Amino acid sequence: MKSIEDIQKSIRVANSQFKLSDFSTLVSLKSSKGKNNLKDSLDKDIEEISKLQNRLYAENSQSLLIIFQGMDSSGKDGTIKHIMKGVNPQGVLVSSFKHPSVLELEHDYLWRHSIKLPEHGQIVIFNRSHYENVLISKVHPELILAEGIKGYDKISKIDKAFWKLRYNQINQFEKRNIETGTQVLKFFLHISKDEQCKRFLDRINNPDKHWKFSSNDIEERKYWAMYQEAYDQAIKHTSTKIAPWFVIPADDKICAHTLIGRIILEKLKEMKPTFPPKTEQEEEYMQKAALNLELELKH
Repeated sequence: MKSIEDIQKSIRVANSQFKLSDFSTLVSLKSSKGKNNLKDSLDKDIEEISKLQNRLYAENSQSLLIIFQGMDSSGKDGTIKHIMKGVNPQGVLVSSFKHPSVLELEHDYLWRHSIKLPEHGQIVIFNRSHYENVLISKVHPELILAEGIKGYDKISKIDKAFWKLRYNQINQFEKRNIETGTQVLKFFLHISKDEQCKRFLDRINNPDKHWKFSSNDIEERKYWAMYQEAYDQAIKHTSTKIAPWFVIPADDKICAHTLIGRIILEKLKEMKPTFPPKTEQEEEYMQKAALNLELELKH
C-alpha cells in the first residue's frame, strides 16, 4: 500500500508521454486503521477546505474552478456531494453540462462554459465541462456538425488538425482564466469497465437507485474503447504545467474521495486566501460598537 502523498505524485499527468492505459483504476492507500482511518483523514481535510473556502469568499479577489470528468457511473456526483458537504453553499456553485440548447449552439462551444465561470471568491464545480467538446464530440463527430462551424459541414472534414486546434483553444481558455485569478483543478475519475458494469447492475437491482439508471448510459458503454482513446488524447494534449490533469483511481470511492479532497485542500493552501484587513478607523469603530452592544445587553 502507498501513502496519499506517493499516489498524488503518480496520478498527476506531468508530460506528453501520457498513456491512460498506464494508470490504474484501483489503489490501496496506506492506513493502519483501514478505511475508517481514511474517512477520518478526509473529514479533517473537508474541515480545512471549509475554513479556507470561507477566507476565499471573504477575500473576494480570486476563485477556483474544479473540473470533474469521467465515464458514466465513475462517481462524479457522489464525489461532489461528499467533499463539499461541509462547505458554505453560498460560495460554491455546481454546473452540469449536457447536450447544448438551441441558444448555446448559436455561440461558440466555449460560450456556455464561460458564463458559468466563478465570480471572485467562489468555488465553481463543472460536473462535465468544456472537455465534452473533445470527448463525446470525438466519439460522435456528428455533434460537431450541429455547431454550424463554417467549413465543417461533413464528418470527413473533422480531421486531426481540427482536434489539435480545439485542444489548443481549451488550453488558451484555461490559461487566460488562471492569469486573471481563477485557478483550475482537473480530475478524471478513472474506473474500469468491470466496475462500471457492477455499478450499473446495482442501479438496476436496487429500487432506490432506479432513478439513476439511463438506457443511454448502456448504449454509450458500447463505445468504451473509443471513449478511452478520446480521454487519452484529451488529457495528453491539455495537461499543462499550470493546469495539470489528475487521473484518479476511482474503482474504490473512499480512496478517490480522499485523494481528491487532499488535492483540493493543497490547492486552496497554495492560493493563500486571507480575510480582508480592517482599517484603523474600522477597528476603532468595531471596538466602540462592541462596548455599546455589551451595555445594551446589560440593560
